[in-house]
Amino acid sequence: MTKRNRRSFTPEFKKQIVQLYEGGKPRQEIIREYELTSSSFDRWVSQYHDTGSFKEEDNRSPEEKELIKLRKENQRLNMENDIFKASGADHGTKVDVIRNNRHNYSVSAMCAVLQLPKSTYYYEAKLKDTSEEDELTARIVDIFHRSRKNFGTRKIKHELQTEGRKVSRRRIGRIMKEQGLVSKYTVAHFKPMKSTCNESDQGNTLNRHFDQNQARKVVVSDLTYVRVGTKWNYICAILDLYNREIIGYSAGAKKDAALVQKAFASIEGDLRDIHLFHTDRGNEFKNQAIEELLETFDIDRSLSEKGCPYDNAVAEATYKVLKTEFIYGETFENLKELELALFDYVHWYNNIRIHGTLGYLTPAAYRRKHLNEMV
Repeated sequence: MTKRNRRSFTPEFKKQIVQLYEGGKPRQEIIREYELTSSSFDRWVSQYHDTGSFKEEDNRSPEEKELIKLRKENQRLNMENDIFKASGADHGTKVDVIRNNRHNYSVSAMCAVLQLPKSTYYYEAKLKDTSEEDELTARIVDIFHRSRKNFGTRKIKHELQTEGRKVSRRRIGRIMKEQGLVSKYTVAHFKPMKSTCNESDQGNTLNRHFDQNQARKVVVSDLTYVRVGTKWNYICAILDLYNREIIGYSAGAKKDAALVQKAFASIEGDLRDIHLFHTDRGNEFKNQAIEELLETFDIDRSLSEKGCPYDNAVAEATYKVLKTEFIYGETFENLKELELALFDYVHWYNNIRIHGTLGYLTPAAYRRKHLNEMV
């Protein structure tokens, strides 16, 4: 059953409805044709006959008016009881009391009880609000730069929440705009054409089962380009689907199988722990050396369907992150400089950068948390 949207009616409309009824139009027809409720229609007729006004305050009984008066008096007494103990405090304390209770009581009433001029309250409250805004702005700027200019409002909000600060994304966005903080994700970039695909008969064993509950069981990989000097170089990363951790990576001047082998060589631990290796159909993954490596460590193979990037969506998304946060806007003079910067970024990515898909934990923290739960 769909919920009826609450509608509002002007006094003129209500009057016309009542006059239609008094003019002889049947009650049920009016209710049906104008989609009214029976209670609303009957109330309008009664109000029109009793007072001629459709305002609630004009149609209250003496008892209802007295009850409202008593409630207001009770609220005033509660207010006085809540803040009276601060009546002998200094101006700063009184201002804090009023600011903390302004959503519950009238500012004018509290100023009267505390014998504090309203002008004094508004002046000092404005100074305090400005001080808090400056402190918040400094914190947002710090978080943004510590994220290497990558975090947007969502992740900055999460970081502030971990510190006990409740700040809306709209407010964070306003402050970022005022401070000229623009996330790297807002900038569009040119993407070169991909090479021809691998025509192997190997199927898609992974079949988009990207959520894995065991570490190092299923890994995915891809390659991307990066400018080094005046030439293109390439990066290969191997990603654990369990916690989105980059467990292997390499950089080189050629987009070939050797780059993939080098990435496997950087993985710590026994490669036999890996059950499945999934990639797209790039020709760099079609190589006898790679097939021998996988066979030696008993790693099954999986390839995306031809022309379907969604089959390797996690790797695609991670490489978008890598390009945005690490590659774009950076200049590398030589391969050695790129390798050192890549080592630093991977460490930050795995141990410091929080991930929305991991409940705003880092890959390393996610792995430790679930290992502790299993103990």
